[in-house]
Amino acid sequence: MKQGRIVLNQQARRVTALADGKLLLDNGNPLADSPQWLAPASGTVYGVALNHRSLLEQLEADFQQPPYQKAPATPVLFIKPRNTHAGHGSAIALPTQAGKVFAGGALGVVLGKVASKVAVEQALEVVAGYTVVNEISLEETSFYRPAVKAKCRDGFCPMGPWQVDAAAIDPLNVEIRSYLNGELAETHHSRDWLRSVPQLIAALSQFMTLQPGDVIIPATPLRQLEIRPGDTVAVEIAGIGRLENRLIAEESAQ
Repeated sequence: MKQGRIVLNQQARRVTALADGKLLLDNGNPLADSPQWLAPASGTVYGVALNHRSLLEQLEADFQQPPYQKAPATPVLFIKPRNTHAGHGSAIALPTQAGKVFAGGALGVVLGKVASKVAVEQALEVVAGYTVVNEISLEETSFYRPAVKAKCRDGFCPMGPWQVDAAAIDPLNVEIRSYLNGELAETHHSRDWLRSVPQLIAALSQFMTLQPGDVIIPATPLRQLEIRPGDTVAVEIAGIGRLENRLIAEESAQ
């Protein structure tokens, strides 16, 4: 089943996709108009840096430099706070004076249960479903400590439009496709992740309790898809859906 969240009469409402593509409101009534989409989950979004093989290989020489002289041995985390969350179809404002901005097509793992000190073998039992994420970021200079200024700008984490049931997706076999202005620009696969979704849930829940509605972004690839105001960027995962957003200059959004 595919579920999403929309704004209707200034209230957040749940919608379900019917087999014919029509939308059904949470009160059972059909929705005739094109909705304003919200992110399908409203919890805390945790991203995992350096979990994609392409990124780690690209930075291998940098990791040998002082002071660390080795790649991180445990997951490097960052947070996409509530101000970054945006829905399908919303315009994302890009700062034109802050340097390069990159799209980051990714899977979003939506938690459905409280998760504390979960074993790898039971980790998928706490997953409610999956969604599509675009983890937008300014160009990064430190992967040991992802910068708040690069990751946490308003609207830099669009998600959706759908959350599909956990049983519908195998998180060990997911292909993420990113499009720029309608053209396929990047493809990457979960087989290139260094740690799997169950391993990440187990690792994170060892030191903090994850809540229903929280989202984990398991990995983003080497940043190559630069985006600019005027572009349209889309991220697509088979079985979940297509997340599309228009990019505008921050100055024009004020």
